[in-house]
Amino acid sequence: MFTKFMLLFCSCFIFTNVLKADKLADIKKAGVMVAGIKYDFKPFGFINKSGSIVGFDVDLLKYIANSLNVGLKFKQVTSKTRIPMIVSGEVDVAAASMTHKHKRDHVIDFSISYFFDGQAMLVRSDEKETSFRGFENRKVAAIQGATSGNNFKKVQPKAKIIYYQEYPQAVLSLLKGKVDAITTDLVWCVTQAQDSRGKLKVLTETLSYEPYGIGMSENESNLRDYINFAIQDAVRDGFYEKLYIKWFGKKPEKLPEVWPN
Repeated sequence: MFTKFMLLFCSCFIFTNVLKADKLADIKKAGVMVAGIKYDFKPFGFINKSGSIVGFDVDLLKYIANSLNVGLKFKQVTSKTRIPMIVSGEVDVAAASMTHKHKRDHVIDFSISYFFDGQAMLVRSDEKETSFRGFENRKVAAIQGATSGNNFKKVQPKAKIIYYQEYPQAVLSLLKGKVDAITTDLVWCVTQAQDSRGKLKVLTETLSYEPYGIGMSENESNLRDYINFAIQDAVRDGFYEKLYIKWFGKKPEKLPEVWPN
């Protein structure tokens, strides 16, 4: 009887502590926020020539960490690993060009949308097709864990999707002619074309809508609220626009939503 009572007591204690878990409080106590970032997705997160991790997502996370008065530690994530690393607690948050989708929201929570993109195609400069509609029965690269492969299959079910774990591998395959195109977010495609010295170009017609959100563990409303407020503060104080101009060379056409006080 006593053993059963103790088991019940311990179970209630553990359950109560789980309910009281507060990721935001944990981050403040630790004095550091651990953030998942892509290291190969320019201009959002990438390694520069000096070996530092930089990018739009990086700077936005720095703004959030500074407003929280904590340090910031980065961990590399990919499209395939970002959600599992949030769920496992390896990272507190992930800003990794992650589209907020219904099915993902069943597994993790998201901030408000902080960037708005659409899926396009990166091709070699000698490509004659001008639309994704011309890639029936052709080889198209996509990244494991991203939404782009499934999105493309919906509009071109006869295309052969070749999956890669990381973006540099896909770019190399495109340049070598192993695939005919890469389908992923438009901004990344544009950046790759600009950096290719004329070897690549972008088919800018988009085939999907991709709103990015910062991901975190489910049921962490305090952390989610804080990040939402920080994103909105960045819009109010002009930081977001300056950040956008820094990385994209123009003012944003659409800003994150800002709630009334």
